[in-house]
Amino acid sequence: MQRFLQYLRPLRLAILSVLMLVTVRVLADLYLPTLTADIVNNGIIPGNPGHILHVGIRMLSVAALSGAASIAASYQSARVAASFARVVREEVFTQVGDFSLAEFDNFGTTSLITRTTNDITQLQMVLLFGMRMIVTAPLMSIGGIFMAFSLDPTLSLIFVASLPVLIAIITLIARRGIPLFRRMQKKLDKLNLILREALTGIRVVRAFNRDTYERERFEEANLDYTTTAISVQRTMAIMRPVMMLIMNLTTIAIIWFGGLRIDRGFMQLGDLMAFIQYGTQIMFSLVMLSMMFVQIPRATASAHRVAEVLATVPKIHDGEAVAPRRPIKGYLEFRDVTFSYPGAERPALSNISFRAVPGQVTAIIGGTGSGKSTLTNLILRLYDIDEGSILLDGIDIRQLAQEDLRRSIGFVPQKAVLFGGSIADNILFGNENATNADLIWAAEVAQAAEFIEKMPSGYASLITQEGRNVSGGQKQRLAIARALARRPQIYILDDFFSALDFQTGARLRSALRQETKDATVIIIAQRVNTIMAADEIIVLDEGRMVGKGSHGELLATCRVYREIAASQLVGEEIA
Repeated sequence: MQRFLQYLRPLRLAILSVLMLVTVRVLADLYLPTLTADIVNNGIIPGNPGHILHVGIRMLSVAALSGAASIAASYQSARVAASFARVVREEVFTQVGDFSLAEFDNFGTTSLITRTTNDITQLQMVLLFGMRMIVTAPLMSIGGIFMAFSLDPTLSLIFVASLPVLIAIITLIARRGIPLFRRMQKKLDKLNLILREALTGIRVVRAFNRDTYERERFEEANLDYTTTAISVQRTMAIMRPVMMLIMNLTTIAIIWFGGLRIDRGFMQLGDLMAFIQYGTQIMFSLVMLSMMFVQIPRATASAHRVAEVLATVPKIHDGEAVAPRRPIKGYLEFRDVTFSYPGAERPALSNISFRAVPGQVTAIIGGTGSGKSTLTNLILRLYDIDEGSILLDGIDIRQLAQEDLRRSIGFVPQKAVLFGGSIADNILFGNENATNADLIWAAEVAQAAEFIEKMPSGYASLITQEGRNVSGGQKQRLAIARALARRPQIYILDDFFSALDFQTGARLRSALRQETKDATVIIIAQRVNTIMAADEIIVLDEGRMVGKGSHGELLATCRVYREIAASQLVGEEIA
């Protein structure tokens, strides 16, 4: 919890105001039974008919003060809780933004979404009620016991019997509830995962008629979550009736023994009525405390999950710059690079060495699982290598600021990703300083200007979530335009022709060759005909580099490349 206290420090004045308002309300509520006793004991006095009116006005004034303090405390506590949730949510989002792909693989996207939304909401709710109830309950119970003891110490012994029973019940139920709440949050992660997969993959689900299977899969996870939630609620539901039973038995005992003391002349009727009110306040304060204990176990589990994200130190962080920041030229070199994914049986890449220089196109080709996309992730430093080094202009990329490294790279992923907003927003995503001329130039080179201009609003046309209102080829061209708008020193193009027809692909290759002639271009490809003209082709097979050279050289010297070419090209094309 120490980690979360730092987020409350800027709100300490607002928290202090809530505590003061709650204190005023509690003191007012504790004073009201005294006025009640005064009316009952002294209300009908010969020669003083206005006593009831006088005390009644005081009671109304105190009640109004209590109500105003309660409303103000509720308003302030809501503000504090919402501000706290906003700050923690921003911290979690910032922390997740610094994660490498290894941390994403560890937590899982769905779990991170749940922790950022549902878990932080649980913390917000417990803070909202806690600032009022955690302060109100102790003050009300301690004050009530003091006031009751001042009225009749003997009758106050009833609380000696009832309060320990209540505290023991609250403790036992809380100890059982916390593990159940932790399990429930994990099952909520699984439920969200299945729902997210079903929604994002709805086309595949329907294409293969797997609606029934997905529905059964969801129902199984939903039933599992519901069963755990029922167990939690059943455990917590025991608390209220048990506490109400003890509270009512305590009230009966007060009336019974109080009546006997009135009959013997040890107590007045007004004092008994005030004593009953104090007893009710004491017991009700513990009921409020029990309501907090319903929230605290789940909030404790949520706090642990959120703290786990905040406490995770990203494996990839900026190194100390070995030289002042300077313009990057784009000379990229791999030296005996080896990399393994966490938990993998064998390295994804082993002993990879090559150089890519400005003005040259370097192509990477290989079968599925050969390590092509892994290589691009290493250049972008989304993972850190195990052995060897990756140099940019002679400097190990681990010694560069991640921002400087990635600012020099224009990346086109294998699966084009677009964001909600206009077409212009998506193209200028990587270069906020780009001009309108840069926007149009990038779209024209990427062969996207034609279909953009046909849209009703042109470059201002909106892209829906994940770009669902444009075709796969259009998404890919917009992703290419986004990389071009950055005017980087290095281009990484990961299988960027996969969704394009032959004619569009040919025009795009011609335009790119002209516009990127001074940059370092790395093309990841599945098809040989897209890289035949590359200056150097690197062939990967099961994570190892098995060939390097031009198209003609590899046909003569590399068996793996020759097999790939033979499976895709006819005799004349190979020649």
